[in-house]
Amino acid sequence: MAILNKIRQRSLILILVIALALFAFVIQGVIDNPNAFSGSQGVVATVNGKDIDRTEFQQKVKNYQDRAGGRISSTQAMNAIYNQELRNIILTEEYEALGLSVEKDEMRDLLKNSFQSYPEFQDENGNFDVNRLNAFISNLKDISPDSAPLTSAGQSFNINYDIWTNNEQSIATNALQQTYYNMIKAGVSTTIAEAEDEYLADAKNVDIRFVQIPYTTIADSLVQVSKSDIKAYMKDHEEQFKADANREVVYVEFKEEASKEDEEAIKTALLKLKSDTAEYNDSSGNTDTIPGFDSVTDVAEFINSNSDIKFNDTFLRAAQIPAVAKDSLMKLQVGEYYGPYRDGEYFKLSKMLAKQQMPDTVKVRHILIPFAGGQRADASITKTPEEAKKTADSILGKIKSGTKFLDLLELSSDKVSNEDDGEIEFAYNAGMAPEFKAFAFDNKKGDIDVVGTSFGYHIIEILEQKNFNDTYKIGTLARKIEPSQKTLDEVFNSMSKFEIAAKDGDFTELAKERELAVKPITFKELDENIPGLGSQRQVVRWAFEETTDVGDYKNFPISGFGFIVAKLVEKNEEGLMSVEDASVSALPEIRKEKKAQMIREKIKASSVDEIAKNQGQSPKTAAALTLKNTTLAGAGVEPKVIGAAFGLEQGKTSKPIDGEKGVYVIEVTKVTEATELDNYTSIMNRLNATRRGAVQGKVYQALEKAADIEDNRAKTVY
Repeated sequence: MAILNKIRQRSLILILVIALALFAFVIQGVIDNPNAFSGSQGVVATVNGKDIDRTEFQQKVKNYQDRAGGRISSTQAMNAIYNQELRNIILTEEYEALGLSVEKDEMRDLLKNSFQSYPEFQDENGNFDVNRLNAFISNLKDISPDSAPLTSAGQSFNINYDIWTNNEQSIATNALQQTYYNMIKAGVSTTIAEAEDEYLADAKNVDIRFVQIPYTTIADSLVQVSKSDIKAYMKDHEEQFKADANREVVYVEFKEEASKEDEEAIKTALLKLKSDTAEYNDSSGNTDTIPGFDSVTDVAEFINSNSDIKFNDTFLRAAQIPAVAKDSLMKLQVGEYYGPYRDGEYFKLSKMLAKQQMPDTVKVRHILIPFAGGQRADASITKTPEEAKKTADSILGKIKSGTKFLDLLELSSDKVSNEDDGEIEFAYNAGMAPEFKAFAFDNKKGDIDVVGTSFGYHIIEILEQKNFNDTYKIGTLARKIEPSQKTLDEVFNSMSKFEIAAKDGDFTELAKERELAVKPITFKELDENIPGLGSQRQVVRWAFEETTDVGDYKNFPISGFGFIVAKLVEKNEEGLMSVEDASVSALPEIRKEKKAQMIREKIKASSVDEIAKNQGQSPKTAAALTLKNTTLAGAGVEPKVIGAAFGLEQGKTSKPIDGEKGVYVIEVTKVTEATELDNYTSIMNRLNATRRGAVQGKVYQALEKAADIEDNRAKTVY
């Protein structure tokens, strides 16, 4: 008690101490990361002064991923929403500047165009009824956040008021966008002079004689290129050599893979399952015999209890048997085994359970009684599953009592098959409901019964079965090939020892000693993928952290793979590429320029024939050249050469021309002028259509390029 009293007396002091400690922790965080409490942490991006809020952005990303059903990564979803938000802000500014908006009457027409095919918004004659639309929206608002069913193209789905309003906004936005682009397209046109040029570029042609002195006539070793040459070339072509900030990383892999010892243990465990085993029973004090695969009576339960893949209680056609063991399995007699064998990432032990002749194709007829909530059931369906089953049983009873099947077809909701007397013909591999398919293939011609599926209850009669072939029921015990705990520990220890050794040793040499491949990769700040490892944003984030320096290394767990140890080897900030990186594309072009100058200096003659003779080349000819086709026969794509040909008069010879493959001198031997047209309207119309078709993409690209964008994605949501 004395101790407790002292604590109570000093409680104020303890509170002050804790408060000071927390304050120191916060201050240290600000020192280590000065942006931690800045406004930018809550802003994904700022576009022309307008912020994209982080919380709203992440909610949109989540909704986008939910709609995609897990088919895209979080980074892909973030990029998609970012581009969408960027576009909305940039284009909304344009709409506001022009005074564009969607008025009430226009919105009503837009909604009609979008939803007139939905049965919920149609009257008894199938015509669009705006009152039903308004009632539906009003109901959604009243029951929010709950949802109501809606049907489109036979598919039923649920929608709530928030989703509806977002959808309305999208419709309005699309309409504004279309109006905006139509206004721009209306201002795009072609002049008669442009149409004439377009015509002449294809109709006028020239014939030439030419000599080409290829750049390959001068060896690369004779052309000296310095760093200053590369820098000068980069300066003259800055746009080509601009680079985003990036990080160069090398890494080694430590894979968590099953060892040979692990694989043998898995195969041994599978083989042990064949035989009965004795097991002491603590409760009874007796030794029980546990049936193995050889003697078990309930095969399904045995396989489901001992296998990583559940029992498939169907007869398989030859095409359905795993290719890796197909021939061996088909040769088995009933009761015989094959395996253990490897099939992908599993070892399998298979037993032939039965063989049977079965059809490949069946024809049935059916009556479908759907229930509310069933697949493709529209809003008009109100029966519960129990009521649908009762109705189906009643129909089956009538048929068995003598009522003709066809006389009851009007009770079926499958209007498509009803047009063919309710008949459906399909193969065993067709995409039918599994219960429907099982009844049709596992029973005999003439059998009839009620079968339940996700669509409802079907009264099915088998009319015909064709193309009988051997089928096989195979029981397979499968074990996934996974590393043992011993192997996992060894992989972790190897990774840890490498990481410790890297502190004082050479990363590459250490990897070489351990026979590990050193893999290089370069990322930009918003990248996520490492080839062979998938999305690894954790590595990218680490490489771009301000506290990560060149030479730092770190291990990263990789889901379903193991570990990597990565080392940062270079930081490259936004700007021009390094001379080394730029040299890959700059060096060939600089050599080409230097070779062109050397070749020009060697040309002393003025005619094609003399130059060809002096340079050890043969003169060539090219006929019917046009400005539309920049390919020079016998030389390749040479736009400068062909352009020069159209700038010469007949009989004239050009000065040396630096082309793509060499230096050229050309002589125009014939000019064939184009016949003037009386009317260029058709060409003008074609050019107008082409130019207007390209407007949408080019206009937005120009707007985005001109926008003031501060992108904080890497710091806020990535």
